[in-house]
Amino acid sequence: MPNEPPVLQIDLASPLPASEQIVRGLRATLLAGQFGPGDQLPSVRQLAVDLGVHHNTVAGAYRQLAEEGWLELRRGRGATVIERPAPAPTPRAEAEFRKRLEELVVKALAEGVPAAAVSGELTVLAAKLQEGDLAKSQTGSMPSTES
Repeated sequence: MPNEPPVLQIDLASPLPASEQIVRGLRATLLAGQFGPGDQLPSVRQLAVDLGVHHNTVAGAYRQLAEEGWLELRRGRGATVIERPAPAPTPRAEAEFRKRLEELVVKALAEGVPAAAVSGELTVLAAKLQEGDLAKSQTGSMPSTES
């Protein structure tokens, strides 16, 4: 039986901790609808082996996603995707988003990325968001869950 590709890929050389990369990657995967309510995610141990990380790293990522309302975790049954209604935006969340986006843009400019390139990337991302394709572009290597 051929091995399936991992659910996501991470960069172990990245300064971003592996657990955060896993959370971000799985969140994007869930937003893209590549796993739906009732679907099982790979076991903690299997995903840890696939990614080359300790199982506690994956377990922590799964716990964070469960706290955010994406997963139900049950001992012996693993992580199951649950229905998650879109939360209503809060002024605090919108302000935090604007702050983080501005910080990211300022950092890019400070590192020499031309303003036109930053603007162009924001335009491309906005278009993907409007088309519903933004989350799909963030998931990396993903097998289909449909039979």
